[in-house]
Amino acid sequence: MATEKMLTGCAAAAQGAKFAEVEVICSYPIRPYTAIMMELAKMVANGELDAEFVHGEGEHAQLSVVLGASAAGARAYTGSSGVGVAYAFEVYSPMSGGRYPVQMAIADRALDPPGDFGSEHTDAMSTRDQGWLMGWACSPQEVFDNTLMAYRIGEDPRVLLPQMVCQDGYFVSHIPDKVVLPDVSQVKEFLPPYNPPHPLDPRKPYSHGPQIRPDQGAPMDAQRASAFLEVPKVIKEVTEEFNRIFGRNYDPFLEKYKLDDAEIAFFIQGAHANTCRKVVDKLRSSGVKAGMCRLRWVRPWPTHEIAEALAGIKAVGTIETSTSYGGAMRGGNLIHELRATLYDLPDNERPLVTSFMAGLGGETIWPKDFMYMAEVLSNMVKENRTKKYVYWIGLEPEE
Repeated sequence: MATEKMLTGCAAAAQGAKFAEVEVICSYPIRPYTAIMMELAKMVANGELDAEFVHGEGEHAQLSVVLGASAAGARAYTGSSGVGVAYAFEVYSPMSGGRYPVQMAIADRALDPPGDFGSEHTDAMSTRDQGWLMGWACSPQEVFDNTLMAYRIGEDPRVLLPQMVCQDGYFVSHIPDKVVLPDVSQVKEFLPPYNPPHPLDPRKPYSHGPQIRPDQGAPMDAQRASAFLEVPKVIKEVTEEFNRIFGRNYDPFLEKYKLDDAEIAFFIQGAHANTCRKVVDKLRSSGVKAGMCRLRWVRPWPTHEIAEALAGIKAVGTIETSTSYGGAMRGGNLIHELRATLYDLPDNERPLVTSFMAGLGGETIWPKDFMYMAEVLSNMVKENRTKKYVYWIGLEPEE
């Protein structure tokens, strides 16, 4: 029987791992993700979860442990935040190249400097080209649900890729909200036991992580690229089945909030979307046709779905909670891919695009900030031009 509980994002992630019946867990403390491992350690100690719990000597070791566990055929789970995500960087490509569908929970935290503990997406976004599936939740419920969906997608024989299930540090990881935990039978129907194609078995020798010749590298990269071509189809299938079994209503790739007749739109990922929705409602009540497009997946990037959702909107602003120093637009990461996504739209359907650097270092993006962004976007529509490609919210004079 399904039950409803008040859970933080960290507790929801731990519950997701428990319901997924993970077999090997590797931890190392760094806030704000640490509470996930605290919860899982208690579950294992109390006999609620039959799993091997390993405490690594660092984040690099964490990823190495779960790589080996996955190669041996186990459903493996780990996680980190901020500089811990960066410290493990060497292991990300071998894991996706070896096609080990490990799951990594990330509760985002700013990188050093300045060394603050606030939430921003730069830690995980720095790894986005390493061949992992990656997406953000905006609530503890979505954290739980994404944990199950990511395992199902990553372990699919057409995919076999590791997954980063991301949530905003503190804004989601430490704030309780209602979470519906399903009946165990529902999870068993949705997520079968992991069936590795090539587990370590001396009776069936198979090479894992071999050193190869230069001419063998390109074919391996092509295999990963081909796998990512299959992922969108699998995401659609899995999301549809998840919605059917658990009674949810997720769009596979995007949350489209009041976009149908919108003239201006916010393009966003993560927890600040919760504030954004309220501002969209307020703007609508004052006669401004605003909408919001929230990314559920960053890798794979839903190119066609975004272009279809934003075609015909007059001005779009990306809300950047990660940095890309020296990039094409001198701001964050999302604007680069969004502009490429919209490039092939007909001239009369292609929106004007700008970006807003906001929420860095864990700063709250207040309703007044979104109202200012809406003013900028409305002025772009009136003037039919993009005056600037990046606005640093709160750090420069308002127009």
